[in-house]
Amino acid sequence: MFTGIIEEKGTIESVLRGSRSCRLTIRADSIFSDLKLGDSVAVNGVCLTASEINAPYFTADVMAETMRRTNLESAAKGAHVNLERAMQLNGRFGGHIVSGHIDGTGTVLSLVREDNAVWVRIAADEGILRYIVEKGSVTLDGISLTVAEVSRGGFGVSVIPHTAAETTLLERKPGDRINIECDIIGKYVEKLTAEKESGITMDFLEKYGF
Repeated sequence: MFTGIIEEKGTIESVLRGSRSCRLTIRADSIFSDLKLGDSVAVNGVCLTASEINAPYFTADVMAETMRRTNLESAAKGAHVNLERAMQLNGRFGGHIVSGHIDGTGTVLSLVREDNAVWVRIAADEGILRYIVEKGSVTLDGISLTVAEVSRGGFGVSVIPHTAAETTLLERKPGDRINIECDIIGKYVEKLTAEKESGITMDFLEKYGF
């Protein structure tokens, strides 16, 4: 489990490709303070397992299903990636609940500066947009962000200078694929309300203030 608060930007050192999978070696700095073999690391929001550690590098295997679902399919040597270790229960929960299981990818439409912030607008399909709520949470390449607007066929976030400096988001260009993880709470609510035996209905939620 993660929070979407990026710890650092890493750099892909090598990509060893199989027929449908790959093996990534990533250079990093601060995450090695307590990283152990078998630990989870979110790489651009994708939960991967550290299978080799030789600081300042760690290696992780990316299976075929992950390649199909995420932008790691186009991972290339020298590219920057957002990194976050799994959350600690005694730490601050600064972002939102992030599983590291990507729902799919969107396409960057535009990056437009507005004073000290930058609007990033993303095109996404209906399967993702059904869970995107204005002022709700979304994870883009592992970054916990607030949805600032929702429009037909897409949505937008407004990026503050700190997020711009500490993540790869503004390195994206129009046309780039970006990993999207929707708020997991919305998905569970949808499933529960669709199952009659659960006893949870829209009337039930309204009655108790949801």
